[in-house]
Amino acid sequence: MPRRILVTSALPYANGPTHLGHMTEVVQCDIWVRYMKLAGHDCLYVCADDTHGTPIMLKAQAEGITPEQLIAQVGAERRRDFAAFGIAFDNYYTTHSDENRRLTVRMYQALAAGGHITRRAVRQAYDEKAGMFLPDRYVKGTCPICRAPDQYGDSCENCSGTYTPLDLIDPVSVVTGTRPVARESEHIFFRLGDFEPMLRQWTRSGALQPEVANKLDEWFEAGLRDWDISRDAPYFGIEIPDAPGKYFYVWLDAPVGYMASFENLCARRGLSFDDYWAPGSEAELHHFIGKDILYFHSLFWPATLEGAGFRKPTAVHAHGFLTVNGEKMSKSRGTFVTAGRYLAALPPEYFRYFLAAKLGPGLVDVDLNFEEFATRINAELVGKLVNIASRCASFIHRGHGGRLAKALPDPDLYREFADARTGIGEAWEALEYAAAVREIMELADRANLYIDRQKPWLAAKDPARAAEVQAVCTQGLNLFRVLMAFLKPVLPATAERAEAFLRAPINSWSDVATPLLGTEIGEYLPLATRVDATAVSTLVETPMADTEKPAASAPPAGISAEEFARLDLRVARIEAATLVEGADRLLQLTVDLGGERRTVFAGIRSAYEPAALIGRHVVVVANMKPRKLRFGTSEGMVLAASGDAGLFLVAPDAGATAGMKVS
Repeated sequence: MPRRILVTSALPYANGPTHLGHMTEVVQCDIWVRYMKLAGHDCLYVCADDTHGTPIMLKAQAEGITPEQLIAQVGAERRRDFAAFGIAFDNYYTTHSDENRRLTVRMYQALAAGGHITRRAVRQAYDEKAGMFLPDRYVKGTCPICRAPDQYGDSCENCSGTYTPLDLIDPVSVVTGTRPVARESEHIFFRLGDFEPMLRQWTRSGALQPEVANKLDEWFEAGLRDWDISRDAPYFGIEIPDAPGKYFYVWLDAPVGYMASFENLCARRGLSFDDYWAPGSEAELHHFIGKDILYFHSLFWPATLEGAGFRKPTAVHAHGFLTVNGEKMSKSRGTFVTAGRYLAALPPEYFRYFLAAKLGPGLVDVDLNFEEFATRINAELVGKLVNIASRCASFIHRGHGGRLAKALPDPDLYREFADARTGIGEAWEALEYAAAVREIMELADRANLYIDRQKPWLAAKDPARAAEVQAVCTQGLNLFRVLMAFLKPVLPATAERAEAFLRAPINSWSDVATPLLGTEIGEYLPLATRVDATAVSTLVETPMADTEKPAASAPPAGISAEEFARLDLRVARIEAATLVEGADRLLQLTVDLGGERRTVFAGIRSAYEPAALIGRHVVVVANMKPRKLRFGTSEGMVLAASGDAGLFLVAPDAGATAGMKVS
């Protein structure tokens, strides 16, 4: 029986370019949706830009534009990038919409009417220099649970613990680099604990992966705390109707964006919103998300849906992160790969195929290893898959007018290939993508082995064996068609070109049950070409020079007093400090050495915000040879100390002035 299914992927935040991390999730989701549609199900895929919150507001201010202009620009880029990678949304929308505002207010009012909303004064982090309360992610410090440094103010990436910004050890404002103070403000809370019995049952209902359900048990044991769903002005978002000057926290209205995008689709297609979102709906609801937002989608979201009178998700499918050459994506290491950079170098479907060959249903990270990437594309897509078609097509056109034989020489072999669609389809649905690709490539090996054994290139030399050549190549092309159909969810554009060449579209998963016989095919054009190692290498930008990175501690080595005396260590006053575009670790400092000004690049961005450095006295190696970096010339070195506690500038005692020699 056909199923009605609504599918979403996490909403990308509208404050930066699309990168391959974003693409990993939407590709995984798109493959699943495409398979479900081929299998005959009524499957709809919606998504949207996540457009609210302080980060959007601050970025727009920094660029001298309005938040509306910023999200419009990012939205246009996002749509372009997703389309280039073949992502077939039924609707891609925005959370800055009338639908999202109306549904969010409706949800809030229903929660309040049900007694699930409470208010109380809270102490929050306040940046006195910026004159604003700080959102959780604009405070960083050391995790109070596991002591991991450089963590955001809402949750720890190391231990997944949750807390408030003021719980952090040594908190720092990301806006100004100053230490925030605590101020009171009345906030609105959602009583998450009201839904603990329901959540305990739902999280063990099969809606979540077992490892996710196990993780949630830890959070249940720690206790479900009330969730702060309000933020103080200034804030770019949806104002709370009964609380002037208060706005809904972006994580309340962002998931509502799934509903808003679908409601927008309903208006355009004449669909029923309630058929999918009302309690007891027979439609399925599947969310695809990254493992970093499990808490919101596995606890807050189903609880708010339940409390507001909507249905809960059928399943939440979480995946791991994308790493590049074994490292976390990083601008400083050159491994932050944007969609644009990838598209300038390689075909988008190569990335789709590589992901499919690596992805499973769990939370394991996927590594984009460039050597493996090139090997897979060249050996599998080119050397195995399209090689079948390129080997056979020319013989069909040579002496047979491009017409296939009227019978297969080995119908049993074809039937084995066609019957494999059941298991491969089950693998696609179960998110066992890597297993599906392995089976398809094993079949491709068998198809190539069949052609190798029949050797049509030798038989073609004998005119008396023309019918044999036609039959063998008809068999080969039919096997290729089956494999291409199996990979259509992964390689939709390549499959479409193959269908045009064979003049036989694949509109459903069962279309391969019957082979193509006696039909005319078109001219074969290359469906995939080998990957140039040079093209792959361009995905990684030139990594930072060592001089751009914080100095690593080295084993102590003895030096003489004369050698030490050669160092010209001077007290310097920092007059200006700015971020360095394209370098995550660097700050550009203008220092005064007592009448002499110099430019120094220092790898201290992780520990200091530029504004916090101005006016400080530091120690500089003044007689270091200038070093040319791609950002400019560094005319000295600022001394810093590093260790488990973090990175700290070496500073002279109070009273020291610029230009003093350190001895």
